[in-house]
This record gives sequence, C-alpha cells and structure tokens, in this order.
Amino acid sequence: MVCGSWASAVVRSGGHLERIGGIGEQARPRPRYIAFAIAKGDRAELIVQKLTEIGADRITPMVTERTVVRLDEQHAAKRDERWRRVVREATMQSRRVWLPVLDPVTSFETVAARPGACLAVLDGGDPVTAGIGPILIGPEGGWSDSERLRPLCRVSLGEQVLRTETAAVVSCALAVDARRRNVAE
Repeated sequence: MVCGSWASAVVRSGGHLERIGGIGEQARPRPRYIAFAIAKGDRAELIVQKLTEIGADRITPMVTERTVVRLDEQHAAKRDERWRRVVREATMQSRRVWLPVLDPVTSFETVAARPGACLAVLDGGDPVTAGIGPILIGPEGGWSDSERLRPLCRVSLGEQVLRTETAAVVSCALAVDARRRNVAE
C-alpha cells in the first residue's frame, strides 16, 4: 500500500482480515504545525497524543528560555521513542491516514526562524489567518522578554491565560478547523 491510503476490512474468526472493496487514497494535507515548549511530567506526552488525535501534521517539542525540563541524551532517547509510539497509537485510534511528523526537540530560535512562525500571546490576532507556519506555544512561565520581542506574527488563543497543554490543543483545533473551512489556504 502507498502512504495515505486505506482499505476497509472485516475481522474473521482467528483474527484473519478480509479486505472489503478497493483501496482509498488521501493526499497529504497542507500542514498544520504546532511547536510547544516541553512541559513537566507526563504533560508533554499528553500534548503529543492530543495534537495527533486532533489532526496536527507536524509537531515540534521546543526548548525555550523558561523551559524547565532538561534531559540528558539517555533520557531524551527514551522520551523520543515513547513519543513516537504515542504518535503511532493516537494515529491508529483516531483513524488518521497520515502520521504527523514528530520533530526532535528543537530550540525556540530554530523554530522561530521557520517561515510563517507565529507566537501565541494574549494580545495577538486571529490564528485562523496565521497560514501554515508553526504556531509556537510557550512554557508555563510565559515567553521571556527576548522571545516576546522577536519579530514574529502573533496569534491569540482567547482571553484567558492557558496552560501549555491547553494552549497546544486549542491552537491545533483552530488550525485544523481553518483548514477544514479552507481559510488561510
């Protein structure tokens, strides 16, 4: 099978799969891209899972000036392996055709330099018009002064201050809905 394709099947006795009908295909969508500051505990894993389920096409865990989580290489490799497993499981659970790209942990500076990058802030504009660049979700302590002063597009996710995991989910839901409605395409 080609990536982006699927087939309907039924499970017969003994676990045997029998395909019903032909093979459907879906073109890779224009990306909806979320970069989030790594949160403490299991919250980063939750973010990766929910972004996958909602429909993010690219996910970038990010280290900012105020990111608390700093792991050595051994722990980072285990974490990356776990996050990739979470992406696969969430993709299957949500019946997505395409696996989202899960980038390695990346610095704020690198993500902010990507075309169309937008900073999620309270006083920003409508995220629907942000286009296809990454929406950057800050750490629990908020953006540092130097990060806030970067000349980036700014988007608002509402009137309340959101936790990192909530902001990531809201930004993804808004971006996926904009794509569904063909806004900013």
